[in-house]
Amino acid sequence: MRIYSTLLISWTLISSLSACGPSSKPELPSSETTRITVTGSSTIAPLAAELAKKFETEHPEFRIDVQTGGSSRGISDVRSSIAHIGMVSRALYESESDLNHHLIARDGVTIIAHGKNPVKNLSRQQIIDIYTGKIRNWSMVGGDDKPVTVVHKAEGRSTLEVFLAYTKLKNTQIKADSIIGDNQQGLKLVANNPNAIAYVSIGAAEYDAAHGLSIKLIDLDGIEASTQNVRNGRFPITRDLNFVTKGNPSEATQRFLEFAVREYNQNIVEGLGFVAADAP
Repeated sequence: MRIYSTLLISWTLISSLSACGPSSKPELPSSETTRITVTGSSTIAPLAAELAKKFETEHPEFRIDVQTGGSSRGISDVRSSIAHIGMVSRALYESESDLNHHLIARDGVTIIAHGKNPVKNLSRQQIIDIYTGKIRNWSMVGGDDKPVTVVHKAEGRSTLEVFLAYTKLKNTQIKADSIIGDNQQGLKLVANNPNAIAYVSIGAAEYDAAHGLSIKLIDLDGIEASTQNVRNGRFPITRDLNFVTKGNPSEATQRFLEFAVREYNQNIVEGLGFVAADAP
């Protein structure tokens, strides 16, 4: 599990179930302050937090508040002027053309299983069959004779939308045993359940696997799930990680946006397992 105890920002993690409640919405700072509120995707939040830490170090007069709750929350909060910046871990839809997007990194979505699961590769069709209930035992895809525990994402999460787009499934077709919100919930659940399967950020999974979490990234149709294959375009499930704003951002917000996309922040992006926006 990633640890960000050294962050100088206030980072409040809010569950997907409570993100829409009145008490979960941050109060928008007044124009006289130098506080910037950022809400949305839990995939982007660790990156936003590190960028905010570095920005605050260089500009101590600023305070940046990073909160999660899903990409849909990021869109909604920016539109409602509750947040200055939304975090959205997918490309924007046509219906969201009223917003401006600022690409800060790229990522992939990968299938994960427990570290001791012998299955190393799944085809797209096998994934579809697992998530629609046609395959309910790992032995049907070369694993042990154990029931599959299907872990699915909650509504409002971009990882869910990316997964459904890849599988061409409707959410109503999914036969899930467990519904989770952010990537960390999925990673911990799979690490603690030898029979579980989930889909999460490649960056998050690669980072946690390298730091001892008992999970494995499953190859997809023979293609290794890795940051390198996101970078070179081989991996089939990739997405943009964006900051979004509405209208003309304030001078303070614009300064942070420009800082976030600068080339010298590439080490922060790649250190968290993502691909820099300008990487070839």
